[in-house]
Amino acid sequence: MTLLTATDIVAGYGKGDEILKGAHLDVEPHEIVAIIGPNGAGKSTLLKTIAGLLHPSRGSIMLDGRPIHTLSPRAIARAGVAFVPQEANIFPALTVRENLEIGGYLDPAHVRARIDSAFARFPMLAEKRQRPARTLSGGQRQVLAMAMALMVAPRLLLLDEPSAGLSPVAAETLFATITEVNRGGVAIAMVEQNASEALLIAHRATVLVDGRNRRDGDAASLRADPEIGRLFLGFQT
Repeated sequence: MTLLTATDIVAGYGKGDEILKGAHLDVEPHEIVAIIGPNGAGKSTLLKTIAGLLHPSRGSIMLDGRPIHTLSPRAIARAGVAFVPQEANIFPALTVRENLEIGGYLDPAHVRARIDSAFARFPMLAEKRQRPARTLSGGQRQVLAMAMALMVAPRLLLLDEPSAGLSPVAAETLFATITEVNRGGVAIAMVEQNASEALLIAHRATVLVDGRNRRDGDAASLRADPEIGRLFLGFQT
């Protein structure tokens, strides 16, 4: 069964403000789906709608065949969907360990074991466990944000522009981390402006333009398509 099916989604930030105009997204278990497109296409809006931060005025969002589009963000998180926003995704004044503790607020009985698992998976976080999160580099903060999201043991991880503002080296390391998280069994839907790198690690992808899906397909095929390369990847034809 398809893990997530979002169909005919119309949503925005106010009455009559339709950013998404009938968008769709499918995510299978254990896969990475990249969402690419120009600025203002509705990519982040789609993730926020799936996470319950926005409610669609039309359409449905199903997780394991059950509707979640009427649920609260907390209920959606409990159902197995974790969202990592682009900004304000950690608590800078708290230590790395305290951030992870907050990430596990939905399931306090398993916090200690999941923190141990996070430190085993991300040794860098273990080394800096008592340091304030503000002392981490940009790439390390993104890893911490993902680790916080994984504290609820999600089946689907929503990542909004994870490499934004990172150096090429830091971004490369982060993409490797995302791939490793996926190999651990977590499905990922990822909005990413670095479309070329996103398509390298994704299994499938969708191209959003003006709130609608322009193209869907195998990530490698889309990356090899001359039109996609010219419009979104910076390739010259």
